[in-house]
Amino acid sequence: MKKNILLFISVLTFIQLNSQTKTFNSLLQRHVSKKGNVSYKAFKKDEAKLDKYLSFLNKTSPNKNWSTNKQKAFWINVYNAYTIKLILENYPLKSIIDINYNGKTAWKIPFVKVGGKAYTLDFVEHEILRKKLFDPRIHVGVNCASVSCPKLLNSAFTEKNIEDKLNQLMKEFINDATKNIISKKKVYLSKIFEWFINDFNKNGTLIDYLNIYSNKKITADTEVNYLKYNWLLNGK
Repeated sequence: MKKNILLFISVLTFIQLNSQTKTFNSLLQRHVSKKGNVSYKAFKKDEAKLDKYLSFLNKTSPNKNWSTNKQKAFWINVYNAYTIKLILENYPLKSIIDINYNGKTAWKIPFVKVGGKAYTLDFVEHEILRKKLFDPRIHVGVNCASVSCPKLLNSAFTEKNIEDKLNQLMKEFINDATKNIISKKKVYLSKIFEWFINDFNKNGTLIDYLNIYSNKKITADTEVNYLKYNWLLNGK
């Protein structure tokens, strides 16, 4: 009997997760362009639908039996959905760095509710995604609602699509001349590669990692520089 109940709960959670992820997916497709620009003004009108998805997240937490990709997709969606919610609550604004709640920046506010627990965006990114589910491509999956961020994907992540989507996003990001300027002699990279260099050189050098995705191959002799980060809102 106990096994049957657990199986029923597992199946129900699976159905609900798929349904609610589709809801978030439809919101992203409606309000985020293929280039990652967000129409926050229009999104604001659909905030009730986003709230419904967030309510689901508050009642759900990843099962230990979930695959790594399923957990990764779940937590990246969590990060992005709550970041959007934070922007909508403070909209209109020029930048996410303008948000401050009692001395806490956007990333330090414990407003991310998952499975009945409260988290900060920093905890989700650094303690769950980077530490427990390590993958350098996480940095193009999570979105900080800013111009210099890798683009916000206009669809939700799932267990099935996450590998292809993260590879696609990393390739697009590295080869986007507005985010990274690459030539054989000199490169100007996003600050993300400087801030999290230990993630990108874990299995080789930063140059090795860039060459996996870059259309222009570079060498160990290539001069590496970093671009100023633009924190203006990634809105239309």
